[in-house]
Amino acid sequence: MNYLLQDTSFWAFIGLLGFFAILWRFGVHKVLAKSLDARADAIRNELDEARRLREEAQEMLAKYERQQRDAASEAEEIVKKAKLDAEFIRETARKELAQRIERRTALAEQRIAQAEAQAAKDVKALAADIAVEAAAKLLSEKLTKTQRNALVKDAAGELAERIN
Repeated sequence: MNYLLQDTSFWAFIGLLGFFAILWRFGVHKVLAKSLDARADAIRNELDEARRLREEAQEMLAKYERQQRDAASEAEEIVKKAKLDAEFIRETARKELAQRIERRTALAEQRIAQAEAQAAKDVKALAADIAVEAAAKLLSEKLTKTQRNALVKDAAGELAERIN
């Protein structure tokens, strides 16, 4: 035992035990336990808060995914409606164009017919004028004055009959 009293490790161990006894006497272990319990409670609260936040984030993610799906389906519906509207407008424009072309064709045909009728009138009038001039020239050259007077009287009589 004498050997132990001279060993420095033994006295260091005794000092350490004394130090722990003093700490125990002043209740440091209770303070440490309270501190560790408080730290554990804080960690537990942080974990609970993190769990709650994660659940909220998952709910928000699910909500945004639903909104994204709804928006995508709504966009598809809008595109379908726009395509239908475009097809309707295209068909309407095609019909209106066909009607315009038909009206313009009919109008052009009507104008051509009028021009043909006017040209035929002009040709007839010109032919009549040429015939009258030719007849007048022939009559003036071939007929005598008495024959001309007789023709004028006959023409006047026929004119009077036609008028009445």
